Amino acid sequence: MAHATATLPLHGGRCPRWLFDRMKRLGAAIVEVMVQEFGPEEVLRRLADPYWFQALGCVLGFDWHSSGVTTTVCGALKEGLRPLQRELGIYVAGGKGGASRQTPREIETYVEADGLTVDGPALVQASRLSAKVDNTALQDGFQLYHHVFFFTASGAWAVVQQGMEPTGRWARRYHWLSEEVQSFVEEPHAAVCCDRTVRPVNLVAKESRACRDTTTALAQEHPGRVAQELARILESGRHLQLPMAHEVPRAAYLEKALLDLYQSPPESFEELLGRPGVGPKTLRALALVAEVTYGAAPSYRDPVRYTFAHGGKDGTPRPVDRDLYDRTIDTLRRVLNEAKVDRTERLHALRRLAQYSAQLTPK
Repeated sequence: MAHATATLPLHGGRCPRWLFDRMKRLGAAIVEVMVQEFGPEEVLRRLADPYWFQALGCVLGFDWHSSGVTTTVCGALKEGLRPLQRELGIYVAGGKGGASRQTPREIETYVEADGLTVDGPALVQASRLSAKVDNTALQDGFQLYHHVFFFTASGAWAVVQQGMEPTGRWARRYHWLSEEVQSFVEEPHAAVCCDRTVRPVNLVAKESRACRDTTTALAQEHPGRVAQELARILESGRHLQLPMAHEVPRAAYLEKALLDLYQSPPESFEELLGRPGVGPKTLRALALVAEVTYGAAPSYRDPVRYTFAHGGKDGTPRPVDRDLYDRTIDTLRRVLNEAKVDRTERLHALRRLAQYSAQLTPK
């Protein structure tokens, strides 16, 4: 059939347009029932749960446990929910590539167009900071290329974003949930998923608190003194063994980057992170000075706790949580039975859910 030739490019496969259109309908129907049954905030909690998100992708028809499930599920939900957003009180902004950079504008448009009483600037700030954390404060070698921001009419929000390593062979997904974020710069994630663990510079780990405080203090110092200290460290050859994604910059680069900060010093690490022009190289250099000169080392702990599929049957990086999966499957089965979609689509979705459940049964 002619319509089957139209495809959407995905990492790990190509999704035919006719399939994507069905995923849009089914995804919107599932969310509609969930909002009616549990409320829009519960939908965000489910999307922030990597088990539930992965199961939803399989139910919608995306069979690959790869990076494509993230972009496809989020894209289908955004398009499918667009005409229902005001009615359901749940909004979707952002997307893949260039669409991710439109997230702040989309948030502002939704808030203004629907007369929402939420704090629009705070939502925009949450979107920007979550992206800045996973691209700059957590330097794991995965470059973000996908950022989707879900929020409700009450102001609750969730983020599903994804990064790719330079070779393009591995992807990493980051889940955020507003009600679980006590601080944007200390253990802020609801989940981080990847089939590969690395040795990152993790400045948002709890054990990096001293390093965060020291880098903030360094950003308040005269740039010349900090650059001089960095030059001394680099000349002595005392380099940190950090991931290859962002090299330690020259002292002259750091001095230039710190000049604007010195004129208006940040009062906290979160403010430092949010400043324009403060990227991975700047934080990397400050972390090097903080560790070598002041003994305030950053954490190198990888926050990954989930694989893209369902945890490892061998317990690596985390054992499969059977009870949680059973609850996920039961919820999706109940929602599917009530969804207003074609009976054939519903049966196919239930069959996929049964197949997904069977994959988790111990052999």
